[in-house]
Amino acid sequence: MKDFIFALAAEEDRREILALYRSLAGTECCAWTEDYPGEADVENDLSRGDLFCLKDADGTLVGAISIDRDEEVGKLPCWDEALSPAGELARLGVNRAYQNRGIARLLLWHGMEELRRRGCKGVRFLVCKTNTRAERSYAKLHFNVVGECSLFGEEWWCYEKALKPDLPSL
Repeated sequence: MKDFIFALAAEEDRREILALYRSLAGTECCAWTEDYPGEADVENDLSRGDLFCLKDADGTLVGAISIDRDEEVGKLPCWDEALSPAGELARLGVNRAYQNRGIARLLLWHGMEELRRRGCKGVRFLVCKTNTRAERSYAKLHFNVVGECSLFGEEWWCYEKALKPDLPSL
């Protein structure tokens, strides 16, 4: 696998990340639309310092992931309170040219490392029930399905995992 650089997204990454999101909307297993994730989501994530990107050695955007702060998701009854404070990972997207190479797992691993550095005890996220590719990635990282919900016009699996003091390397 090539060397990749995981970093906080910068203002100059905005258009490329939005283009990545839009390129994935409507593809197999993806619940994203032309409107979501959109410019407001990217702006919000950037302004909070919660949007990250993965680039190859040539500077090509390989993928993106954000730390979300969605109150509706945070209030779901399935979450384990013993893992609080927990962080929610969201809007994970992988450049189609790099899919099926373990990039989603790499983005998740880095996202979990960032949450751990921020003092979180657990990580949470929603996966659309039609996204079988994502389900395989999360199983390999030993996430637990702790519930299901209906939000934003979709049906979701609720995934959760405790963050250990030191995550094992990939």
